[in-house]
Amino acid sequence: MNVVFITIDSLNRHFLKAYGQPVELDVKTPNIDRLAARGVVFDRHYAGSLPCMPARREFFAGIQEFLWRPWGPMEPFDRPLARVARENGFVTQLITDHYHYFQHGSHGYFTDYDGFEFIRGQESDAWKTSPVHPDRNLMRQIKAAADGRHAAPKYRVAYARNAANFSAEEDFLAPRVFRSAADWLENNREHEQFLLVIDSFDVHEPFHNPANFAGLYTNEDPSDPELVIWPEYGNYREDGRAKLSDRQVAFVRAQYAAKISLMDKWVGRVLDQLDALRLWENTVVILTTDHGHYLGEGGWMGKPACPNYDILAHIPLIIWHPQGVLNGGRSAALTSAVDLYATMVEAMGVSVPPQTHGVSLMPLLLGQTGSVRDWALYGYFGRTLNITDGRYTYHLGADSAMPLNIYSTMFMNPTKKTSPVELPANPISGRFLPYTESKVWKYPVSVPTTFADRLLFDTDDDPWQQHNLTVTQPRLARQMHRLLESALRELQAPSEIFDRFAVGRPGG
Repeated sequence: MNVVFITIDSLNRHFLKAYGQPVELDVKTPNIDRLAARGVVFDRHYAGSLPCMPARREFFAGIQEFLWRPWGPMEPFDRPLARVARENGFVTQLITDHYHYFQHGSHGYFTDYDGFEFIRGQESDAWKTSPVHPDRNLMRQIKAAADGRHAAPKYRVAYARNAANFSAEEDFLAPRVFRSAADWLENNREHEQFLLVIDSFDVHEPFHNPANFAGLYTNEDPSDPELVIWPEYGNYREDGRAKLSDRQVAFVRAQYAAKISLMDKWVGRVLDQLDALRLWENTVVILTTDHGHYLGEGGWMGKPACPNYDILAHIPLIIWHPQGVLNGGRSAALTSAVDLYATMVEAMGVSVPPQTHGVSLMPLLLGQTGSVRDWALYGYFGRTLNITDGRYTYHLGADSAMPLNIYSTMFMNPTKKTSPVELPANPISGRFLPYTESKVWKYPVSVPTTFADRLLFDTDDDPWQQHNLTVTQPRLARQMHRLLESALRELQAPSEIFDRFAVGRPGG
């Protein structure tokens, strides 16, 4: 069975018609709708390790890494999806504009493919060094201009240079990614079996759109330099440079929606190619995201230091399987991002490598079971720890005074992600990971606390998570706390994670 895996960065389920679209905008997504009508829509799918590259280690190695390490590379003991596929006779291809794959500190994600295409120019991709003085209007809209108190942020100036020649719709990144994927399907039609991974950085910010899309969901002049398309992370009502007016927030949401519609149009090129080549009969197609994105909900913008509400963590998942008994319907089963690795491996007819953390969704797709897991765990390394049973979500913030260690064969910067790191003073080597016999480094790090409260929400009755139930339903809070403790024990999380989040000790 072929596999086409499409991941669209920062895609909010509540902007999609397949999920009821409970937003103020009528966002047009006919091609995602078309895939949803063909396949099965998962209603209780959650992110796992946050954000971008931790999610991709879950997708492509099946490891729920955020209990042991932050953003980082594939490990030598991982069994990458592309390697498993290639060793079993599949031709493998990655097509992406997700430049984090190619930065310091996140290597190993593309090297096992038979072929990969890196489409340049996203965000702060180190690509163009000219024009020296980019378009002033774009610089203001992406908040890249100096303002007298702050220098121009180099990573934002980089985008203004990368996008200097973006004019026609076809110049933008999502069209280039999905056009290339459609072309790859056409040019590789003679291969007997393949794995095609399409990793689109859009609809991630900056929310920069071609002229024929920028006005779709707003009456504002899209070129107005006072209107922001790359907001700072934080609370836009309170936090310094993150502050925005209600008008600016509405424009941000409109440009995000326009970017979804642009992306959706070009996803259609891939679906059209699957039609033309009659590949639906022997191809599994998966569409999902790594996480959502705050666009003013609760006052938040981006992926800031705040609790991991469902805006960020409750994410879309649509799967087509030719023999799927749920095709054309929906699944209420609880699923997690880390499950997709095992699902793709099993869909290719290969045994899932041992010591991974996901469970295959194939039994769900084929009607052999109605559920595959009782809980899903998600969060940021050292900062947040969350669990859901599919209805209730329970959230803990960290005590940053408590110890925290990284476990890896690499030295990492826990807060600056792709920046080089100084060597830790006293790393210890040993067999510290429960899912491999390989030795790794263990060394202490400091990660700031995001929040310190306990939060509990009933997402059936309170989908926007506005009513914390920890005080009014203490028994339920204790029940979810015990579920979290049980999950950590099952995963054999490091002992300091229990202490840092006050969950109890393993074996206690």
